[in-house]
Amino acid sequence: MHNAATKTKGLKSLVPRDAVQFLSTLSGLIILSAFFGLTSEKFLTVNNLLTVALQTAIIAIIAIGQTYVIITTGIDLSIGSNIAISGILASLLMINGYPILVAVTVGLLAGLIVGIINGLLVVYGDLPPFIVTLGTMSIVRGIGLVITGGIPISNLPEEFAYLGNGELLGIPVPVIIMAFLALVFGFILARTKLGRYTYAVGSNFEAARLSGINIPKTVVSIYAISGFLAACAGLILTARIVSGQPTAGMGYELDAVAASVIGGASLMGGEGTIVGTVVGAFVIGVLRNGLNLLNVSAFWQQIAIGVVIIGAVFFDRRKRKK
Repeated sequence: MHNAATKTKGLKSLVPRDAVQFLSTLSGLIILSAFFGLTSEKFLTVNNLLTVALQTAIIAIIAIGQTYVIITTGIDLSIGSNIAISGILASLLMINGYPILVAVTVGLLAGLIVGIINGLLVVYGDLPPFIVTLGTMSIVRGIGLVITGGIPISNLPEEFAYLGNGELLGIPVPVIIMAFLALVFGFILARTKLGRYTYAVGSNFEAARLSGINIPKTVVSIYAISGFLAACAGLILTARIVSGQPTAGMGYELDAVAASVIGGASLMGGEGTIVGTVVGAFVIGVLRNGLNLLNVSAFWQQIAIGVVIIGAVFFDRRKRKK
């Protein structure tokens, strides 16, 4: 029996922990989809599945950036405000006659700058990421409200709306953008020096420093990625509703954290994958869509997502103890 147990333990050790976590999350998504497929005849229709993918795209994009931050034991609470300010600035430029490309570029730069500021404050201000991003969340949201006076910016060009509502070969454009960003930033995290440094900083900060890793540059880069991806999501959301909303993105921080944690990112740092995060985002998307089809109140949906987050963190802690 001892030999059998040893062999079993040896076989388990051959399977990467990330792969086990991904398979667990994927199994949960399949089970959840099967449940809603059985309880609602509309769930497994092509139109509804495309709707789920469209609704999930924005969550997945911001969760990719959040995953980078969480792997380093940080958190980015400014994502929602970043979504709003990028859309507001792009909208203002477009209604004042600037080309769409210029407006989109400025929106992306705005998100990138907010991310860089977050990283600089965390590194050189020696402040906790929670406090820094909580502060910038309030500041950036306030700037958006001051600029707009709290009034949405409308009359945006129809060509811009294609970014959020168009289709390519029958697939919604936001879903294509999400897949592209997932591939790019998944590759960066898994195959590049920045990715290795990200895991190193989250796994053992002091060891990473002693090994010669440029900690400040790495951390600032990670928050810059989070800010840039939040801006991408903000532009897509603005295009979907065809207006720059100063209240856009409120509460999206919860979705980003939830998707990352459900997908296997550990709040203790050092663990997480982009593919797992995308599956985690789809868990949230399927859960919301299925509950909508079952006429479950949005208030109860928030409760369900909160329970899922606590459960994911609980099992992560149990896994680490073992």
